[in-house]
Amino acid sequence: MECIVLAGGLGTRLRGAIGDDVPKCMAPVNGKPFLHYIFEYLATQPCKRVILSLGHKHEVILDWLKNEERPFAVDHVIEHEPLGTGGGIQLALHEGKGENIAVLNGDTMFKVDLQAQLDAHTTTTAEATLALREMHKFDRYGVVNFDDNNCITSFEEKQQRDAGFINGGVYIISRNSFLTRALPQKFSFEKDYLEAFVAERKFSAYKSNEYFIDIGIPQDYEQAQQDFKNLF
Repeated sequence: MECIVLAGGLGTRLRGAIGDDVPKCMAPVNGKPFLHYIFEYLATQPCKRVILSLGHKHEVILDWLKNEERPFAVDHVIEHEPLGTGGGIQLALHEGKGENIAVLNGDTMFKVDLQAQLDAHTTTTAEATLALREMHKFDRYGVVNFDDNNCITSFEEKQQRDAGFINGGVYIISRNSFLTRALPQKFSFEKDYLEAFVAERKFSAYKSNEYFIDIGIPQDYEQAQQDFKNLF
């Protein structure tokens, strides 16, 4: 399995906690970069190669990699200008070799069983399979709707909800199908791909109740400091 990790985020909302010189994926959690824990998770999965999609302060990440041991190959691509989540994925997919490639956000820990998600993906004709996490009492995330066959039917905007399934930011993408679309160089994966083409019914849902956290806001970044003491 090949895994793309989107690691080009600016971390604007975390700058008070981590400073301006640190990419979001390098935000320290208990003395180690968040990306370290992403690698720890991927080491438990059937991952043989990681492609890092880098941008902001990529030199910091590349310097860190020089001394980091891992049980898989690590390659990278660099955005020399911000390409959006879709552009970052597209750039990295061009470096991929296989057909079905996993994609993860470098500021989110969702401990999905990637082999099970891949197996679910390959039993369908889906172009992308999204790992979804059920949440309760939330307003930070939009929700994903799907039918009895796990075909995603629509996406809804953020609002206060009692319960719903959110996009957990872990995808299995059929590389060739994605790359044959006439997509721009710079675009949002969520808005300009998922929401734009959901009516084609080519996206599948994979539900997981595994641990999930997104460190994009200071409150959850602090929560990760506590959680990871027991998780890793």
